[in-house]
Amino acid sequence: MQYKDYYKMLGVARDASQEQIKRAYRKLARKYHPDVSKEPNAEVRFKEINEANEVLRDPQKRSAYDALGSNWRAGDDFRPPPGADAYRDFNFNSGQAGDFSDFFSSIFGRAFGGEGREAKRQRGGDHSIKLTISLEDAFQGATRQIKVEVPEHGAQGQPSQRSKTLNVRIPAGVTQGRQIRLTGQGSPGRHSGPAGDLYLEIDLEPHAHFTPEGKDIQLRLPIAPWEAALGATIRVPTLGGSVSVKVPSGSQSGKKLRLKGRGLPGSPAGDEIVVLEIVAPPANTETAREFYRQMAEKLAFNPRAHLGI
Repeated sequence: MQYKDYYKMLGVARDASQEQIKRAYRKLARKYHPDVSKEPNAEVRFKEINEANEVLRDPQKRSAYDALGSNWRAGDDFRPPPGADAYRDFNFNSGQAGDFSDFFSSIFGRAFGGEGREAKRQRGGDHSIKLTISLEDAFQGATRQIKVEVPEHGAQGQPSQRSKTLNVRIPAGVTQGRQIRLTGQGSPGRHSGPAGDLYLEIDLEPHAHFTPEGKDIQLRLPIAPWEAALGATIRVPTLGGSVSVKVPSGSQSGKKLRLKGRGLPGSPAGDEIVVLEIVAPPANTETAREFYRQMAEKLAFNPRAHLGI
């Protein structure tokens, strides 16, 4: 492998100041940027000056490079001297890291995980867990403290688990299956990479009265036969408290009444769908049985007439 003279690549002296290095890099970057340069070797030169700048712009990295010695010349054969591993603990954030040379990797390889330029800063993994809440919490919003186990890599790279407790704000109006993203709460990154994210998938507990359907909620509402036949104004429960609802005369089981904006909050809010169910009183007394007998005699009613029987 050949030694690379980063100072020569940028056209500066070995004792150049950081400001001189910055100006030289900017000038050359403008000249050789592949998107604008007409130079035949623009892409190669652009990679070289990025690599040189990556090392020389940081005093600590520059010092590690200078410690190799000043007698090397560009084009000479190069082997890392004993102790060069001590220089492989830096983090390089350049987006061009994958294009750095073998010379660069031989000196600073551990900055990418000890595997040369192929191993870069790695973002931590994302994880998803289910968070079960009540429909009332989804309606009002809530704060929950949760304990999660996040996979990570130990000091020697072996897999492990890390337990942590988080206070989570559940916004009003969340629906079944919605994901809440907790940025940076996933697995830690490797080689100084950013942490992943944690996603909380909302799971609504079954409710005694309401069935959620997206932002809408459905309620099956029992009514008496005379309320259905004659019409009535009755109280109906909602997540925000009971309201008065008018049942039209002649209503049948299965008829739906829509209460606008009485579902889960949002823009727009969901609705409450009230499904009427006619419930007949039990014939468990002689008075009740006599009443039903009179109805059978006096009302010409056949609920199966539409079946032709």
